[in-house]
Amino acid sequence: MFNIEVPDDELYKKLDTPFNKDFVKISLKDNPTKFCVMPQSFVDLDLERIKNMEIFEDDVWVVTYPKCGTTWTQEMVWMIGHNLDYKTSLEVLLDDRYPFLELQGIVPSYPKNMFDECVNMSRPRYIKSHLPAFLLPDQLWTEPKIVYTARNPKDTAVSYFHHYHNMNGYQGTIGDFIRTFVNNVMMYAPMNDHVIDFWNIRSQPNILFLFYEDMKRNLKQEVRKVMKFLDKDYTQNEIDKLCRHLSFDSIKSNKMINKEDDIKHLMSIAGREYNPEKFTFIRKGKVGGYKQELTREAIEMLDEYIKKAEFDIEYQF
Repeated sequence: MFNIEVPDDELYKKLDTPFNKDFVKISLKDNPTKFCVMPQSFVDLDLERIKNMEIFEDDVWVVTYPKCGTTWTQEMVWMIGHNLDYKTSLEVLLDDRYPFLELQGIVPSYPKNMFDECVNMSRPRYIKSHLPAFLLPDQLWTEPKIVYTARNPKDTAVSYFHHYHNMNGYQGTIGDFIRTFVNNVMMYAPMNDHVIDFWNIRSQPNILFLFYEDMKRNLKQEVRKVMKFLDKDYTQNEIDKLCRHLSFDSIKSNKMINKEDDIKHLMSIAGREYNPEKFTFIRKGKVGGYKQELTREAIEMLDEYIKKAEFDIEYQF
């Protein structure tokens, strides 16, 4: 089913970090243009078992390209699906309520077997993944609900850089990082294809396609979309309270959501000290923040990258 290619492009080597290295291109044998960049450890640990994973009709998946509002979407979907259970939300880590399917494959040193966590969790299972459509379980395209969140590539790339630098130990410049991003050698690349594949199936009844920018502009509207999708009904007062819970400041300060322990763990492995004044997992959350961080050259590279996608999505910048 798959071809596994070890690329010789020097750009790939620039992405090696203490946690992610030995990148490969995974492509479909019958369609080599459909590919995804992942570390060899993902192939060894997760590729086949995820493809063959048993799926249940009451599963609720959140799928995104990295740094597109995944955590925010997870908390919104989990809360709406669990009858606004604030008690559990404030006492149990989001990663335990909504585990990250392929985490062990990309961080083999992670102390939990996340695939087993997902397989064995009580139903209805709530599962997160960054994998592109063609690497997700074969059974996923039946009944389970899938919420996909997209974000404009310019803000995505900047957020991904800060994540990769601070959590993964990347030592290159932001300019080098953007170059790897637009050349589709970044982990989980290519972003364009990742978004297109879900955009093309957005009309299916078990798919809900959201935009990060819409969540920023009108969160209540997006909450109502998720409510309808999950067949839930809440009062206006309940929606108002949920939106306060999902506000940027609330999410950033919530230790059940902000991944502070994960950051400390990863930084300690890399021999670095965690400093929340310099980096937090939930960082700025702005639309258009790339304008303050990217050079004109980098912005032009991303503009050209977006043009190559040839789809009818009009991103908000």
